[in-house]
Amino acid sequence: MSDVAAFFHMGGYAAYVWPSMLISLVVLLANVFISRAQYKRVLRQTAQRARAKAESSTTGAKNQNVKS
Repeated sequence: MSDVAAFFHMGGYAAYVWPSMLISLVVLLANVFISRAQYKRVLRQTAQRARAKAESSTTGAKNQNVKS
């Protein structure tokens, strides 16, 4: 058996090693994509809150001038 084939055969444990490697890779990739999605969502929400706060503070200042 060649060295490469022996590596992929994993001493008879390939049926256990390769699926576990695949599952680990899927979990890691899912972690990256889910984290990116959450990060983008938090950025959008923060920007919306900042805009709403800025609008409410400018609206509040206009209302105070009208009351005076």
